[in-house]
Amino acid sequence: MADRPIALVLTAPGINCDDELCEAFDLAGAEPRSIHINRLAADPDQLDQASLIGLPGGFSYGDAVAAGRIAAQLIRVHLWDALRRAVERGVPMIAPCNGFQIAVQAGLLPGPAAGTGWPSSPASSEVALVDNESARFIDRWVRVSYPDNTVCIWTQGIDSTPEASMLPIAHGEGRFMSGGRLQELEQTGQIAVRYAADDDPNGSEGHVAGICDASGLILGLMPHPERYTRWTQHPFWTRLEDGQRVGNPPGLQIFEKAVAWVRSRQSATLSA
Repeated sequence: MADRPIALVLTAPGINCDDELCEAFDLAGAEPRSIHINRLAADPDQLDQASLIGLPGGFSYGDAVAAGRIAAQLIRVHLWDALRRAVERGVPMIAPCNGFQIAVQAGLLPGPAAGTGWPSSPASSEVALVDNESARFIDRWVRVSYPDNTVCIWTQGIDSTPEASMLPIAHGEGRFMSGGRLQELEQTGQIAVRYAADDDPNGSEGHVAGICDASGLILGLMPHPERYTRWTQHPFWTRLEDGQRVGNPPGLQIFEKAVAWVRSRQSATLSA
């Protein structure tokens, strides 16, 4: 459909969640288009067509050196200007799991302070995602919540019951370290997703599962919302009563909120 906003999903060697991310965008009403990072590096202006951008999960470049490090460096060298333009024109971005690790090391998160422009060159990483406290890869579902004060357009007002408010995780380097900025991120509403205090899988500081930039447009999170777009994907879906399944699953709601935000902005532009 012509009115479906374009969602550009970056792929790279080792990325393995691009299909799920494309499907989530499609179910939410966007038109997903996957593109290899090398093609973008050769022609970064292709990002100008995007109304939404996704950095998928997986093990980009085999997580050589560190999880997401090589893909992040490619972004810093070849795609920074194009991504900065995208943010400045109001393009929402989502980066689950390995995408979160990439976004942090690329300088996209936590981003500049509110009211401050994006730098012409990528900043050094201010927060980090390090080895899980268990020193093991963890693959399971966890209970999460979405802070009421978050500025994140992807997670504001997620409508979910406690029984349904879960997301799947699969990572070995997912422990969030704020670099002394946890209180600041909380005060600015940049905490977008939190693990339940008694279900934190990796020992993240402040039980942080995901953060956004100060504008609320860029979301990075270790869980995989793109793997929770149907109720039958919930690990205990047969035990959920009708009243515990409110609307669409929280994973799909995250994408629907971003697509709705883009459409609302496009409508406002047309009517201006």
